[in-house]
Formats: sequence, structure tokens, C-alpha cells
Amino acid sequence: MTVAAKLDKLLDKEYEGADLNTLPNAPVSALSGVSESDARDLAKAFGIKTIGDLGRNKHFRAAEAIVSLSEASR
Repeated sequence: MTVAAKLDKLLDKEYEGADLNTLPNAPVSALSGVSESDARDLAKAFGIKTIGDLGRNKHFRAAEAIVSLSEASR
């Protein structure tokens, strides 16, 4: 199955148009708004180095679930 997504606004210019399957291995700084300093802090605090690491992190997933459930209960 082919998946197409327009992710340019979510990514730094260098990664715009990148293949979706390569993005989980891209550095977290490839996300628009995440600086190299932010990336170092994420690596130091949580061991997060890639977009995939960030998306799979149990703390971030828990926070996302809590927010989603809270918003759904309104």
C-alpha cells in the first residue's frame, strides 16, 4: 500500500520531500522547531536521537494519551 503525506511544514527544509520510510531514522532536529540544542537536551534527558526514538518514547506517548483522553472527555 502506498502512503502519501505532505509533511513539509513539519520538517526542516533539508528534509522536505524525504521518503516517509527514512524519516524515523532522521535526527530529531529534522523536525521544524527542534534546534540542535533541543536535540542535545532530548538525547541527554531521554536518550532520544531520532524522530523514531521520539515517537516511540514511553513518556511522550503517555503524555499524548493523557491529553487525548482529557480532550475526548470534554
